[in-house]
Amino acid sequence: MLPASLHCIDLDQPALEGFREFISAWFLRRAGFNLLVDPGPKSTIPHLISQLDRLGVDRIDYVLLTHIHIDHAGGTGEPLRTYPEARVVCHPEGIRHLVAPEKLWQGSRKVLGAAMTEAYGEILPVPAKQVDYAAEIPEAGLRAYLTPGHAVHHVCYLLGDLLFAGEAAGVRCECPAGIYMRPATPPRFILEVALDSLDRMIALRPERMVFAHYGLVENALEHLHIGREQLPLWVQGAVATMGMEPGRREEAFFAWLQKRDAIYRNIRQLPPDIAAREKIFLGNTLRGMSDYVDKLPADRLRDLLPH
Repeated sequence: MLPASLHCIDLDQPALEGFREFISAWFLRRAGFNLLVDPGPKSTIPHLISQLDRLGVDRIDYVLLTHIHIDHAGGTGEPLRTYPEARVVCHPEGIRHLVAPEKLWQGSRKVLGAAMTEAYGEILPVPAKQVDYAAEIPEAGLRAYLTPGHAVHHVCYLLGDLLFAGEAAGVRCECPAGIYMRPATPPRFILEVALDSLDRMIALRPERMVFAHYGLVENALEHLHIGREQLPLWVQGAVATMGMEPGRREEAFFAWLQKRDAIYRNIRQLPPDIAAREKIFLGNTLRGMSDYVDKLPADRLRDLLPH
C-alpha cells in the first residue's frame, strides 16, 4: 500500500501493445514541498495534469528526472507551463539535451524506432533557467546520486528510506508468484559502471524502492541484489551467443536465459500482451550487451564464458 503522501500516476500507452503498468509518474507531498518524479512522454501529459488536478495540486516545487529518455522525460517541458515555479533536477549530462532536445529525439528514434517514438510524442524543450543538477535538496530531505549504467545521465534519488531507482536495477513486472525482473541495458552499456552504480545503491540500504518500470516494492535490497546478480549472468549469455545472426541470436539468448535465470523465467507468468512487450525490449537489452562484449579483449571474454 502506498503512503498517503505518495501517488503513482499510470501513464499507459494504449496505442502500443502491452504498454500498461509500465510507465508511471510519481507525485509526493513532503513537509510543504511537492515533488514530481519522471513526468513521462508528451502523449500522456494531459492525463498527468488531470490526475494532479484531481489530487488538488496547485504547485510543484521540483520535477526530478531519473534519466532523460523519452518515456520518462520527453514531456517535461509541458507541465512547466502549468507549474511555472517548478525547478527541474537531472544529471548534469542531461541538461543540454533537455534544453535543445533534437539530438535526444533522433537518438530515441534510432533506439526505439519511429512507431514507438511517434506514440510517445515529440520531446519538448525545457527552459534553461528551470533546469539544473542538485546533489542535495535539504528542505525536501532528498539526496541525488549519479548512477550511470542504464544511461550515462541516470540519477537515483533517496528520500528517507525510499529510493527512486529509475532503471538502475532494470525492469520489474507484477506476476502471480515470485518476482519478474530483467536488466535494461540499451547502448551504451558498460558492465563495470552498471555494477558500481548498483553497489552504491545497495550500500545506502533503502527499505523501499520505486522502479521506473514498474511500481513500489517494500523489500528494496532484495530487488537491488537481484539486479546485481542478473547483469553479469546476462553478459555471459551475450558472450555465449556471439557470432550468431541477430534474429537467431535473440532467440538463442532468450532460450539460454530461460535455462539459467529463474527470475527472468517468470516471464511465462505475465499476461500475453505484457510478455510480448518484454520480448521486444529483450532485443534492446541484448544490443547494449552485445556492443559491450564485442569490444572486450579475448582474455576478458574467456573469463566471462560460462564454466
